Amino acid sequence: QVQLVESGGGLVQAGGSLRLSCAASGRTLSWYSMGWFRQAPGKQREFVAAITWSGGSTLYKDSVKGRFTISRDNAKNTVYLQMNGLKPEDTAVYYCAVRKMPTISTLVSEYDYWGQGTQVTVSS
Repeated sequence: QVQLVESGGGLVQAGGSLRLSCAASGRTLSWYSMGWFRQAPGKQREFVAAITWSGGSTLYKDSVKGRFTISRDNAKNTVYLQMNGLKPEDTAVYYCAVRKMPTISTLVSEYDYWGQGTQVTVSS
């Protein structure tokens, strides 16, 4: 089993920045890819970004490209999401997730472990 705990959410003005962290415990994440998803009120959970085990490959939702950066520190079993240039439409609960495969996926159904989420609110 893997337990995931997100942190770093909060309230920020449009144009501001936040850095989300997701710490994993329970087992090493060797060979597992990781992702960030978000869910706004009344909407389905959607893919934001993902990264392979090595960190050598990343993928982003089109609307966050150039503003968000996903990274990971395997020694710390932690994945990060640096969010710059935040917009009100980025407001959501952000979740990190682990996929028990080395390759990236954008599908919610292909991730095996989920954190409890952290709220990000961007005011205009």
